[in-house]
Amino acid sequence: MKAKGGAAGGERRPVLSRTILLLCACSFGLGMLFTDRFGAMPDLKSPVVAQRRRQEEELQVVSEDFVAKTKPSDDRDVMGEVAKTHEAIQYLDKSITTLQMELAARRSRHELLESADGVRQERKKAFVVIGINTAFSSKKRRDSVRETWMPQGEKLKKLEEEKGVVIRFMIGHSPASNSALDQAIDVEDAIHHDFLRLDHVEGYHKLSAKTKTFFSTAVASWDADFYVKVDDDVHVNLGMLLTTLGRHKLKPRVYIGCMKSGPVLSDNSKYHEPEFWKFGEDGNKYFRHATGQIYAISKDLATYISVNKPLLHKFANEDVSLGAWFIGLDVEHIDDRDMCCGTPPGQFLSVVIIYTMHVSEDLALTFHFWNGFDISDCEWKAQAGNACVASFDWRCSGVCNPVERLKDVHMRCGEGDEAIWSASF
Repeated sequence: MKAKGGAAGGERRPVLSRTILLLCACSFGLGMLFTDRFGAMPDLKSPVVAQRRRQEEELQVVSEDFVAKTKPSDDRDVMGEVAKTHEAIQYLDKSITTLQMELAARRSRHELLESADGVRQERKKAFVVIGINTAFSSKKRRDSVRETWMPQGEKLKKLEEEKGVVIRFMIGHSPASNSALDQAIDVEDAIHHDFLRLDHVEGYHKLSAKTKTFFSTAVASWDADFYVKVDDDVHVNLGMLLTTLGRHKLKPRVYIGCMKSGPVLSDNSKYHEPEFWKFGEDGNKYFRHATGQIYAISKDLATYISVNKPLLHKFANEDVSLGAWFIGLDVEHIDDRDMCCGTPPGQFLSVVIIYTMHVSEDLALTFHFWNGFDISDCEWKAQAGNACVASFDWRCSGVCNPVERLKDVHMRCGEGDEAIWSASF
């Protein structure tokens, strides 16, 4: 029995020893774990910890400021900034256009003109260059203009020197070099000295090309504030023209005339437009443009035509072509109805005069007299002291029968021969 009891006690001792060892190992492991977890706690007063806390605080401030700036309550400020940006872009766009135009103008101003003897000459300064469109067959019209509103001889020269007003009949040459037509113009110019010869072949259907050549030639010869084109069957009051141009002198790009917008004609009429399909469907109208009898453009626009002459497209009608060249530019269109007044005869007015004669106390005779007379747009304005700039008849695209009637129009609608010398501009 003893032996058995001793054997059992011997077996329990190893088990107890292993249990104790296992508990010690666990206690050591737990001790190591808690020592690493809490023993590594940083010192809150350490410089490294303080610097890290400052960085975290700065990041929090920046984050809060960003959130505050993106609050919905500040949407109006954002829209205001967008509007300002849009305005700035528009201003820069206009500034670029202006600089491009001024660059072209400056380039043209510094160009020198080669004369026949090889001497380089500066362009002459002027206030306005007026080109009167004429043809080989229009000598009688030219004489009518010379006898009415266009000064001659020494007065023409004085007008150019003292007022800076240059007036020339503009004409090209015939298809045949030095033909009888060209020689006739040479003789006429030797007498009057009032022609501007263009490098252009004359022809009715070549008016758009002639207009481009006129402006290019005029810009190369004169440094003027304005350039005017007028037909030789239009009456002009030069004093009123200068006064009108003077009101717009400080504007950079102006296009002045009687603005209109007629139908695009696809049939074979006088004003047929072969490229009618470019203007949309049938029944459409042209864009707004000045009527071709007379119009004025400022220096920058004339320079633009001169510089871009090879690129400018020509439509069938000269006035449409000119308007098309300015469509994409920053140009001020000025509609001046004083540049298209009607000429006599105008409206028919009836005046009734009543005269009563007393024959006796019981008898009185009453007589009625009717008197009819014509008065035109340009005539009553001239009588009121506010003469028109230009006058013509719409139905004739100029003064009807100008050779016979221009003198009468000048007498009834003219501003007086001395008005040009007293004009302020």
